[in-house]
Amino acid sequence: MYPNLYYLVEDWFGLKLNALKLVNSFGFFVALAFIASGYVLYRELKRKEDLGEFHATEEAVLVGAPAKLFELLSNFFFGFIFGYKIIGAFTIENALNNTQGFIFSLEGNPLAGIFVGGLMVYLKWKEKDKEKLAKPQLKKFKVWPHDRVGDVVLQAALWGFLGAKIFHNLENLEDFSRDPIGALISFSGLTFFGGLIVATIAVIIYIRKFKISVIHFADAMAPTMIFAYAAGRIGCQISGDGDWGIANTKPNPFTWLPNWMWSYTYPHNVLNEGVAIPGCVGNYCNELPLPVYPTAFYEICMMFGLFLVMWAIRKRVTQPGILTGIYFIFVGAERYLIEQIRVNNKYMSLPFQPTQAEIISVILILLGVVFLVKSKNWFPKKIINS
Repeated sequence: MYPNLYYLVEDWFGLKLNALKLVNSFGFFVALAFIASGYVLYRELKRKEDLGEFHATEEAVLVGAPAKLFELLSNFFFGFIFGYKIIGAFTIENALNNTQGFIFSLEGNPLAGIFVGGLMVYLKWKEKDKEKLAKPQLKKFKVWPHDRVGDVVLQAALWGFLGAKIFHNLENLEDFSRDPIGALISFSGLTFFGGLIVATIAVIIYIRKFKISVIHFADAMAPTMIFAYAAGRIGCQISGDGDWGIANTKPNPFTWLPNWMWSYTYPHNVLNEGVAIPGCVGNYCNELPLPVYPTAFYEICMMFGLFLVMWAIRKRVTQPGILTGIYFIFVGAERYLIEQIRVNNKYMSLPFQPTQAEIISVILILLGVVFLVKSKNWFPKKIINS
């Protein structure tokens, strides 16, 4: 396992770059997943725009105005944080030995923060000064849905992370009650369905402000979200963030399958969970006492396969809402199946003792079936904005 990119680069290339200890492997691969899925969404929106399913909106932009005070202050703030923490990590002794602890501590380099913050203020002022006009002009521009992909991805990332945290802590109330601050700021402990629900609400609110058809946008998001899920699980598998399965001590029945794909102890996992690895010195020196099903790897394979199916059929499906329904069924069924061999807390007070993910999976499958049956009545093809 590679808790951060330092260990990955050291193992793969033999290079010891201490700066990479600041880059958490899970976060890095999740960021790549958002960037890649943003490209997938961009392509789908462009295709649907050509089909006439979306229209552009006009926006007025003030051109030639000097930098606003808020812009300068926000640049200083982000520049200060960068200098205080990132540069501080290289100037404070032993800061890189526990990167997560350092990032969330009050330690840092104030002089570096002030310098970088001041530099960011100057650059923003200089940029606006070059474009300044004697009389600022209000110009109108046409903005298409694909032009807003960056904002949509940002909305989904921020609200998705918040939702994933909330639902994870609701599922693990006992752990949360023991250490609420640690549970909230930890890089691990995220629930996909929580992120999906909260991010979906946030994105719908955002796109409706610009009169973008919700159902057509949802259909464009369907293959995108499956791709993002699969890509994000790469970070889970590489870092060993706890998304593993139940113990699997059965012998590997497939001679052609590497043992780690059948059962794995997740050595050097980012959670430091398990027992000490003999001879290992430093951080991340634990592995699970019993090998488990590598469920994150299984989800990568399953979801990439489902993405290919969605990508192949998307042009043939012309009825709005059908792709959204298929997405609900695919995601719900995949997660319900993987829950049978995955470690998760169960609601013991409910019949059959389901997990949170199993409950949401069943709801998604039923919702998907409803979409398949009702889409023709709910979303007539001639309706563009809804």
